[in-house]
Amino acid sequence: MAGEVVRLRQGRADEKTVFPGSPAEWAARWEREGADWLHVVDLDAAFGGKSVNHEAVRAIVDAVKVPIELGGGMRDEASIRRALDAGVSRIVIGTRAAESLTFVRDMIRLVGGARVAVGIDAKDGLVVVKGWIQSTSTNALALARNVSLLGAGTIIYTDISTDGMMAGPNYAALDAMLARVDCDVIASGGVSRNEDLLELSKRRELHGAIIGRALYDGAVDLGRFRRPKR
Repeated sequence: MAGEVVRLRQGRADEKTVFPGSPAEWAARWEREGADWLHVVDLDAAFGGKSVNHEAVRAIVDAVKVPIELGGGMRDEASIRRALDAGVSRIVIGTRAAESLTFVRDMIRLVGGARVAVGIDAKDGLVVVKGWIQSTSTNALALARNVSLLGAGTIIYTDISTDGMMAGPNYAALDAMLARVDCDVIASGGVSRNEDLLELSKRRELHGAIIGRALYDGAVDLGRFRRPKR
């Protein structure tokens, strides 16, 4: 947000913590500590639909060798092309996926399903959009099933009631999602300690987990989960 590394509490812009240092510096640190991917969200674009963080994204891409996925404001073809041209490996469609399955289908045809993740942010089973400030009547599981059938390679599922709360993921909602789709599912929201990752790792169908605030607060030891080199 505004070129800074921030964490929001339950997606609220008025409950923001700013971490000193550039986004590229933090990205390099997480790569050193063993991250397989970096999950980046352009919060200005998520809230307002317009990015002011393009240079920060490019700096992150230049700073690391691990792949990067970018979400926030991916609501038109131009934004998606711009992100991919900047070196992002995968884009995350959120708000537009809830609005238009046709758009998701077209972007999958344009760039390939492997480069498209659909971010499904939900509260009480219903999708929320536009930086979590607008609720919808769309059922999260139904949306997940639909985008999976369209060929999206990945679903990133966030229960926003747990995000930033350091209270653990919503395992029941995640298990329901895993049972509904065939594509890769990444758990997001609520990871607050090493034990949460150990519990998530028991779910063989789960492709990965996104860790946010717990990394910046030092509550999760990423090095403990580093994959052995081959």
